[in-house]
Amino acid sequence: MYSLRTARSLLALAVMLLVSVPAASPAWASGEPSRSRSITDTSLQWPSGETLARVLLFRDYNTRVVVIGTTLLGAAAGVIGTFAYLRKRALMGDALSHATLPGIAIAFILLGAKSLPLLLVGATITGVLGVFAVIGLRTIPRIREDAAIGIVLSVFFGVGMVLLGVIQQMRTGQEAGLSGFIYGKAAAMLAADAWLIGVAAIVVVAGCGLLFKEFRAVCFDPQFASSIGVRVHLVDFIMMALVVLTTVVGLQAVGLILIVALLIIPAAAARFWTDDLRMMTILSAVFGALSGYFGSTFSALLPRLPTGAVIVLCAGGVFGMSMLLAPKRGLLAASYRHWALRRNTAYQHLLRALAELEEQFGEGAEIPSARLAGARRWSPLHMRSCLAAARRRGAIERREQDVITLTPSGRAQARRMLRNHRLWELYLIRHADIAPSHVDRDADDVEHVLSEGIVRELEDELTDITGVPPSPHGSRSAS
Repeated sequence: MYSLRTARSLLALAVMLLVSVPAASPAWASGEPSRSRSITDTSLQWPSGETLARVLLFRDYNTRVVVIGTTLLGAAAGVIGTFAYLRKRALMGDALSHATLPGIAIAFILLGAKSLPLLLVGATITGVLGVFAVIGLRTIPRIREDAAIGIVLSVFFGVGMVLLGVIQQMRTGQEAGLSGFIYGKAAAMLAADAWLIGVAAIVVVAGCGLLFKEFRAVCFDPQFASSIGVRVHLVDFIMMALVVLTTVVGLQAVGLILIVALLIIPAAAARFWTDDLRMMTILSAVFGALSGYFGSTFSALLPRLPTGAVIVLCAGGVFGMSMLLAPKRGLLAASYRHWALRRNTAYQHLLRALAELEEQFGEGAEIPSARLAGARRWSPLHMRSCLAAARRRGAIERREQDVITLTPSGRAQARRMLRNHRLWELYLIRHADIAPSHVDRDADDVEHVLSEGIVRELEDELTDITGVPPSPHGSRSAS
């Protein structure tokens, strides 16, 4: 299965880079981060060539640990974020991340010291309680899901901030450093943190791979999933458990405020590129990994930039490019399709107007452009554009400067468009009880999307019609 292969590749990458530290590096032996300027230097100077080479080639221990950890975190968040996004549970990660703050504060108050594993345990407990609180509030008829998420998010975060104020009054409060869990502190990441993220990434990827069919069924049609024997509530619980795992291990890297961005943005960006869930999951993992990699690398090159925020900005950049450049759903592609549709519609209106005028003046008649402009009520600029497009397609000829005539191929197209238009008008008049004086605009809106199958159905319905039907508007000119 692709997910297991991906998990093995992520683990192999982490092992290869982590064990490649030079033997003379005392920081690796002691398990403490080096004091390399790649991450911790506060200078705002543009990086030199030596700094670029040191960061990009992973020569520094601290840089290597941070880049590996954030890349693996981005990949894991991208994978599970895909299913949370499709299940419409994207904002659940926001409530969950804010709900972890009270657990971190309570764990510190009880211990009196900062122990990362126990702090994460506290974060997990209150995070799960926050999820259950959202689920419980959703069962109340007058409380919608977005309101439940907002209530839990704000209340739990408020409790956490109050507890942080209590911690500041403690003797060891000034040394707690718990603000790093709010805003993230990837520069202080240790090898153990990177290993924890790597293990969590493998669990998330493997879990999503093993339950891929169940996740897919629950995301798209929970009623159908239940009918075929899928335990929807259990699958939902496992899905949210993986979200909890990703959120908790990501607190140290990007903080509880920004972790939700890694759960939502890569999946939303991937959705622009594909309709296939498997490919969307892979793309989301790639976008999340790229966001973590480039964000931590840029932060290493410009040390005053906070790593977590830069990672989220990189994810936002990926989303922006996807929104603009995706071939199917991107804004540029959609704008082009809209422009092409409007251009083709104007071309069809031009030919149909010429066919209607030929009905009045005879086949092959030379039609003044002023008459055509009056028939369609077009501006001179729009008329010139439509005529130029029709000449390029070989549908019309200009005998003189202001005189137009249809070519044989253009006449065939024009009569076909006129016939489809008239068939649809007659169908609306006979079967939809629309008055002849009001039917032209309705036919105008639909005739451009009439397929050959629909035209055949109209012909079968209107068996008494042969050739081009007469206009239901009498002898009036094209409008």
